Amino acid sequence: MERSFAREIESLKLGAGETFYGEGILAVTKALLQSGVTYVGGYQGSPVSHLLDVMVQARPYLDELGVHVEACTNESSAAAMLAASVMYPVRGAVTWKSIVGTNVAADALSNLASPGVMGGAVIVVGEDYGEGASVIQERTHAFAMKCSVWLLDPRPNLPSIVSSVEKAFELSEASNTPVMIELRIRTCHVQGSFEAKSNRAPAISSRALQDEPAAFAYERLAHPPATYRHEKLKYEQRLPQARQFVLDHALNEFMGPKPVRTRPGIVVQGGLYNSLIRAMQLLGLADSQGEPQLSVLVLNVVYPLVPEQLIEFCEACSDVLLVEEGQPDFIEQELATHLRRAGVPTPLHGKDWLPMGGELTSEVLASALQRLIPDSISSMAEVLKAQEIAAEMLGELIPARPPNFCTGCPERPVFSALKLVEKEVGRVHISADIGCHSFATFAPFSFGNSILGYGMSLASSAGVKNFSARRPIAIMGDGGFWHNGLLSGVTSSLLNRGDGVLIVMKNGYTSATGTQELVSSPLEDVKVKAQGNSATGSELTIENTLRGMGVGWMKTVHNYRVSEVQATIKEALSTDYPGLKVIVAEGECQLERQRRIKPLLAAQRAKGERVVRTRYGVDDATCTGDHSCIRLSGCPSLTVKPSIDPLKTEPVAHVNNDCVGCGLCGEVAHAAALCPSFHEIRVVSNAGAFERFVARIRHWILLRWMPA
Repeated sequence: MERSFAREIESLKLGAGETFYGEGILAVTKALLQSGVTYVGGYQGSPVSHLLDVMVQARPYLDELGVHVEACTNESSAAAMLAASVMYPVRGAVTWKSIVGTNVAADALSNLASPGVMGGAVIVVGEDYGEGASVIQERTHAFAMKCSVWLLDPRPNLPSIVSSVEKAFELSEASNTPVMIELRIRTCHVQGSFEAKSNRAPAISSRALQDEPAAFAYERLAHPPATYRHEKLKYEQRLPQARQFVLDHALNEFMGPKPVRTRPGIVVQGGLYNSLIRAMQLLGLADSQGEPQLSVLVLNVVYPLVPEQLIEFCEACSDVLLVEEGQPDFIEQELATHLRRAGVPTPLHGKDWLPMGGELTSEVLASALQRLIPDSISSMAEVLKAQEIAAEMLGELIPARPPNFCTGCPERPVFSALKLVEKEVGRVHISADIGCHSFATFAPFSFGNSILGYGMSLASSAGVKNFSARRPIAIMGDGGFWHNGLLSGVTSSLLNRGDGVLIVMKNGYTSATGTQELVSSPLEDVKVKAQGNSATGSELTIENTLRGMGVGWMKTVHNYRVSEVQATIKEALSTDYPGLKVIVAEGECQLERQRRIKPLLAAQRAKGERVVRTRYGVDDATCTGDHSCIRLSGCPSLTVKPSIDPLKTEPVAHVNNDCVGCGLCGEVAHAAALCPSFHEIRVVSNAGAFERFVARIRHWILLRWMPA
């Protein structure tokens, strides 16, 4: 079964006066219900996956409130859901991972922002920016400005996050404009508490239906000539209304002492406030409770800015440091323009002291603060000295640990087979994709010539196939296939008679973001089977879809049969068939499989039933220490240990107890004709009398005949 959010779902039911404990993204979920949201949609992605996961699993409770929840097939379909708020006074919210998700939703966002909204429309985006990001380094800010969608960046604490969600709906309705809330990784996972309010059942919902649809109103459509009027409304009405709302409701906050002309001040994006305070604490500019000694203007609303608020703050300071993360420096450019127009001479510092790109960590901010407050140099010296001492005690840099496939992942055998194929036919151009399979870009496989977007691998090889001596291979997961790959890749290839190879990893789920279900995920009656594959048994499968579209060369292989996968890939590369060739590599997500199997096996053991667990081992005496198995497999449970043979100077291969018994190590050894040192181990629980008797005989023989 998927991860259970039972405890989180119970916290959604808290009423007025009760205290909510949890992480930031779950606080957003609760805030949506407190705001009387009518519908929620989205597409999963770090760091906001939990929001939609919890909502989906909480459907029985949300049905009681009349809140509709929809797991969308991609971010564009999620953004299009907000059309309900264009014509009806209903509040809606959608979520996705930015910036890649916002890219996908861009068309719908532009057409949503043009006519504006009647009901509150809120978009919660996971701002995956910085060193810990898993995507390209861009910001949501550009889309907010381009579309004239307001952008909130709340301080990373639960009361501020909840307040921002509630105020976002009000701001949206007051200015008839969609509102985005960007939540950084640390904001989503920050722990805390807030005083809850009772959930509000929406006035219009699945339990309170409207008798008639909205009347036709051409001016509410994103279609010329109405769009010309929309453009004027954005800047003549909606923008002033939004700025006034920000002022009237004090959405931006002033921290620390009142600004004075003899002291500098700081303007900071709300999401960076915690990092700023930590930097100030390092320099002695804030106390242990986080109270700053300098005047700080916290921009919980980063677009639109309020000129009069910024001008008043800057006029009262000797110097101003603007803390803005990433590039381009949108906020700094606008602030400088407002100060120039108002004739304010206060020196403004920003990207001249801070890096244009990269995450603004506390250490980075401390260096800029040191220039703003030279008196803090002595404190900074102490910090640097402490860091030097820590580095000296560590001795050397901590080695990088890139992400990797899970133990027993069914996608690893495909890349093992692909590595064996390349040894025979030579290097092949491989278009990688977003998903678990992108981990094959790391050692020991190092596969991938491009990553252009989720489900875009086949499309990104369209140009290469025309000048490559060997057919290019595109790798795609079933999540990417349904998200975008079916249309942008398969359909385009069929239209243009593409002669490439597509490998679809059919593991049953959108695994990289938490094993969310797909339209082709296993049916419930298949899920309860302890040893089942991800075959659905339904008509809506990847194979049937491709067959219906006219794919003439298609083979389905079991991932763990490395020799079979190897032979199929070779055939796809060498066949005379001129069109698209598709290999569906089937193997259920091992993480999901273990979640499903372990409770079943534990229950069987508790009942005294016979249970067999399979794992693998390496014979120390046979292993030569060549480690080809590790280079071809890369499984985390396949490691090394010192040999018990004093004549062997190299460590031997070893399978630790994390092994899930997928058998890949043995399959690779067989397919590559490696040493026969792998053996299968069967651990039997609640064995029968005869099995125990045989085991005692075997044990006696081994003790008698094995050398000491």
